[in-house]
Amino acid sequence: MTKVIKNIAEGPLKEFYIEDGFFVLKTQNNSIEKQTVTRNAENNLIQFHYCLKGKSKFIFNQGRYHLDLNEENLLLLYNPNLDLPINLELQPHTWVVSMLISLKKFHSLFSKEAEHIHFLNSETKDKKYYHSEKINPTTSIILNQILNYNIHSSLQNLYLKAKCYELLSVHFNKSDNADLEQCPFLADEENILKIKRSKEIIISRMTEPPTLNELADEVGLSLKKLKEGFKQIYGTSVYSFLFDYKMEYARKLLETNKYNVNEIGLKVGYSTASHFISAFKKKYGTTPKKYS
Repeated sequence: MTKVIKNIAEGPLKEFYIEDGFFVLKTQNNSIEKQTVTRNAENNLIQFHYCLKGKSKFIFNQGRYHLDLNEENLLLLYNPNLDLPINLELQPHTWVVSMLISLKKFHSLFSKEAEHIHFLNSETKDKKYYHSEKINPTTSIILNQILNYNIHSSLQNLYLKAKCYELLSVHFNKSDNADLEQCPFLADEENILKIKRSKEIIISRMTEPPTLNELADEVGLSLKKLKEGFKQIYGTSVYSFLFDYKMEYARKLLETNKYNVNEIGLKVGYSTASHFISAFKKKYGTTPKKYS
């Protein structure tokens, strides 16, 4: 069964306006079903698609051909002669971050360096360009920060804009080792995987999460590296991330109208309804009962 989401900021697709001619899309299929997301995309848009987790594919020309986008890979699409509407099929448990930027906006960023951009130089600027490559560790960090952040809503646009510009800078930086000295710990892909594993562990055990020391031992990091690395990738501490995740999970359960407050509290790790209500009010400014 395939669920189709078209141009709405619900379900697996959330779209954010960065500035004129510049958008970022966050697509997360956390279900056990295959899902499809569609969006119009004119021929003046350069498309950057990053798959952080799972497997997906872009379907073109009414299914006549497709391009795979697998885990930890980037797909860059540009065709000045043909619209490339997004028709993205996501396998279960797949996360994709996309940037759409108009050629005009892109030129305003790189006009003095146009010859440096391989698909915008004088010989190729009017030709289609499809490119796939592995996501490097630095890019992976930025993408996770785009998906997971704890920022006040009034600063969200500024934060996402900064991260998108950072993505572009990293992508077009031709010095392979340019970013390694900035953060030696996070330049190590093995450590990044350990941090990601720590996030998966606390989510899977959110009702009885391990202590930080237990978590550090389980993923094979020192306590200091766990705390520093987690904040670098996810923008917050381990337990702040877990608190936000639990409250979001609880909020979604409330919206189903299938469980009472006490049942939901137990599902997210609160032994008493009063503690859950207090936590929920701290996060959302209202009680679960009033919210539902």
